Amino acid sequence: MAGSGWRRRLRPTEVVGATVEGVGKGANLVYGTVVGESRVPLTLAVAAAIALQLLLPRSIKLIHEPWLLPSLQGAVLVALIASNPFKIQRESPRVRALGLALLGAIAFNDIVGIVRMVDLLLNGHDASIKDLSGTDLIRVAVVLWLTNILVFALAFFELDQGGPFKRRVGEGRADFQFPQQTGDLAEKWPNWRPTFVDYLYLSFTNSTSFSPTDTMPLSHWAKMAMMSEGASALVTIGVIAARAVNILH
Repeated sequence: MAGSGWRRRLRPTEVVGATVEGVGKGANLVYGTVVGESRVPLTLAVAAAIALQLLLPRSIKLIHEPWLLPSLQGAVLVALIASNPFKIQRESPRVRALGLALLGAIAFNDIVGIVRMVDLLLNGHDASIKDLSGTDLIRVAVVLWLTNILVFALAFFELDQGGPFKRRVGEGRADFQFPQQTGDLAEKWPNWRPTFVDYLYLSFTNSTSFSPTDTMPLSHWAKMAMMSEGASALVTIGVIAARAVNILH
């Protein structure tokens, strides 16, 4: 089996039939030698996003039982892994809906954390924040910021061009333009396609610079998503972290 896998990777690349049609719609070139993307980086990102929620103080959580929501999300993650254990190769509407629901739950919890923390700091709920030191606030800011990066990286991965399966066969229209798809680089990277690591890098740079760097959003939803990520990162750093530094000094 291992030998046949290597032979498949070393075959001359042939464009998949569906890809030729997809390119006419603005899709990226995808080649017959491309196999499903490894699930490992994706699973680690989701697991990290779930684990980070356990580090938030109870005062800013929507559900005060710290184990309940992460446990439910972990159960959904196990179901998703069972559907595609090692590589993301099979598409199922139910599994995709389950994955988007998990992403939505993590994103909702992150948004609630940011809103509640800002509300506590700006509106002076002393009873709720009296036990939070400057160090605690910095920890909250870091947790919310990291969760924000992971959530948007997962969202970009799941939604760009209709999802990982459609990107494999070249269906749909790309929502992001990566450097490898433009100019001379496109000729040097003829069979390149974005993986989760590329979307993680996109999310990280957008969350630190508050603007696109090397990857441009093309569709309206992609632009709005990047704008939302930049705004939430700015609020997290500008309000929570700044207040924490104030307390420490």
